[in-house]
Amino acid sequence: MWNNVASCALGRLSHNATPPLLPALQTLNSVSERKYKGFCHGEQPIRELCIHYKWKRMHDMLPRRLVSDRTKYRQYAKKYPVLDGRILSVYRHAFEENLRNSEAVIKRYSELLEMVHKGGGEDAVLRHTQRNKKLFVRERLKLLLDDESFLELSPLAGLNLPYGDVPAAGCLTGIGKICGVWCVFMANDATVKGGTIYPIGVKKQLRAQEIAMQNRLLSVYLVDSGGAFLPLQSELFPDKSHGGRIFYNEARMSAMRIPQVAVVCGSCVAGGAYVPTMAEEAVIIDKIGTLFLAGPPLVKAATGEYVSPEDLGGAKLHSEVSGCSDHFASSEKEAYECIRNVISTLNYDPLPEEVTEHDSPLYSCDELLGLAPWDYRCTLPVQLILSRLMDGSRFQEFKANYGTTLVTGFGHVEGHLVGVVANNGELTHDASLKGSHFVQLCGHRSIPILFFQNTAPHTAEPTSISQAEAHSKRLKAQASMMGAVACAAVPKITIVIGGSYGSESYIMCGRSFSPNFLFLWPNARVALVDPRHLSTVPRAGNSDCTGGETELKHLKEKLEEESSAFYSSARLWDDGVILPQNTRKVIAQCLEILDQQKYQVTSPCQYPVIRM
Repeated sequence: MWNNVASCALGRLSHNATPPLLPALQTLNSVSERKYKGFCHGEQPIRELCIHYKWKRMHDMLPRRLVSDRTKYRQYAKKYPVLDGRILSVYRHAFEENLRNSEAVIKRYSELLEMVHKGGGEDAVLRHTQRNKKLFVRERLKLLLDDESFLELSPLAGLNLPYGDVPAAGCLTGIGKICGVWCVFMANDATVKGGTIYPIGVKKQLRAQEIAMQNRLLSVYLVDSGGAFLPLQSELFPDKSHGGRIFYNEARMSAMRIPQVAVVCGSCVAGGAYVPTMAEEAVIIDKIGTLFLAGPPLVKAATGEYVSPEDLGGAKLHSEVSGCSDHFASSEKEAYECIRNVISTLNYDPLPEEVTEHDSPLYSCDELLGLAPWDYRCTLPVQLILSRLMDGSRFQEFKANYGTTLVTGFGHVEGHLVGVVANNGELTHDASLKGSHFVQLCGHRSIPILFFQNTAPHTAEPTSISQAEAHSKRLKAQASMMGAVACAAVPKITIVIGGSYGSESYIMCGRSFSPNFLFLWPNARVALVDPRHLSTVPRAGNSDCTGGETELKHLKEKLEEESSAFYSSARLWDDGVILPQNTRKVIAQCLEILDQQKYQVTSPCQYPVIRM
C-alpha cells in the first residue's frame, strides 16, 4: 500500500539516505541471514531489515488515530460516565404493565418459532428424510457451519400470508461462520411445498443477497428447489425485484469479488438450476442431486420418451459431461466437507482471534422485558435500556441537556465502539438538530450507529399561527436529520424497541433508509399511525373528516392487526424479531460481521467468473 518514497518521507528519511543503523546491521549480516531467512526469502536481508527499520520509524511517526489500539480505546472507555439504571418506584406501574405484555407476546413468538422449526410438518419431514434419503435443512447447516451459534434472518417470514402459510418462506437464510469466516447462507427447505419458490421466498433470498453485498460476505447456496410456484407467477417472475434479480445479483456479486459457492443437494428445476450454475464453484451429491430446466415428466409429455432423473441431469452427468458441477460427492456429509475445503481456498482471511475484554452491563438484561413499552404511554427513559446494553453501563452522552427527547452518545457493545441514537420522546426541533449533528460526527469518525427506535404516534395538527410556525421549524430540522442519516456512509443497525410510526421512523433509519440490519422486539408496532391513538377516520379532499363509529372500529382493528411485529416480520419488513434479553448478543454479532470487511484485501474487477 505504501511505496518506498512514501515510507521514507513518513519515517523522516530521504529516499537515498543511509539509515543510521546500517553499519551496525552490516556487521550482523551473517546472523540476520539465518534469523530472517523466512522474512527475506534469501534475498538481500540487509535491505529488507532497512525497510523494516523504516517501517518501524514510520509507525512511530504516524498519528495515533491511524495506528490505534482497541485495547487502549477500551481502557479509555472505562472512564465514560456510568448510567443510572435503577428502576424508581415512580416507574414501577408502567414497568409491570410492560412486563405482562412482554410475557404474552414472547409466548406467541415462541409458538410461531416452534412451528417454523418443524418445516413443512412431521409427514413432510419423514418423507424427505426417510423416503428421499435426504437430510433436513437444519441438519445440513450443522454439517456446513462451524460449531458456533449463527444469526438466523427473518425466521417468521411467510406466516399467515394471503396465499397461506409458507414456513420460513421455504428457505433458511442467515449468517454463520465457515472455517472462521462469516458467510451468508441460503438453504432451500424442500419439506415446505417441495422447495417450490413463492414470492416471499424470492424476497427473502434477495434480502440475504443484499446483506451479502452490503457487508461483503461470502455466500453459500444449498439448493433443493422445484422452481417457481406457477399459480403465483405474476408475483414472482416479471418485475425488477422478482426471481430474475437473484441471478443478476449473483453476477454482480462475482464482479465485486464476493465469492459464491453452491451445493446441489436435491432437485434443482427451472430457475432453481441457475443458482448453482452461476455460482463460482458447485458441488453435486450423487443419487439425490439433479439439475435440469425441465424434469422427466415434461420430457415424456413433449417427446413420449422416458428418461430417468439421473440420466437427464444427475451428478455423474454434470460432473463428467456438462461440467455444470465442479465437484462430485457421494454423500451429503462429503459434500459439506468439500464445500468447507473450497472456502478454505478462497484466500478469505478470518477475523483475528484476539481476546476482547469487556465489562458486562451493571444491570440485568432480563429487566428489558419490563422496559419494552406495550404502548407509547408506558415508555420509560431510554437510558434505562442503554444501561442494560452498553459495556459496564458506561455511556458518553452527547449534548445531554439539549434536545432531550433524543439521546445521543458513544458506548461500547462487547468491545465495539458505537454511536447511539435513541428516541426518548417526540422528535422536536432541537432534538432533530442534535441528531443531525451527531450522525455527521459518526460519519466523519467512521463509527457504526445504533438506532433505538420508539417514535411518537401521529401528533395533532397545529391550530394557531404560532403552532404552525413551530411545526414548520420542526419539519425543517427533521429534514436535516433525515438527510444526515441517509448520507452517513457508516454501518447502521436499527432496533425497533417500541413504535415505528410515520415519517419519524424514516428519520430513525427505518427499512426504507437501508440499515445494514433491522430487528424488532416482539412488542414493536410498525404502521403509518398508531391505531390506539386514532380518533377519526382520515378522508381525502374537503369531505367531512369524521367517519362513522363502525368505520372507525373496522379501521382500528385492521391497523391493530397489520402493525404487530409478527405481521411485519412475516412480510420481511425487517430482518427478524429478537427477544429483548438477546439484543446485546445480536448487536455484538452484527458488529463482528461488519468488522470482517476491514480484513479483506480486494482489487478492482469488472467482470464475473464465467463458467465453462
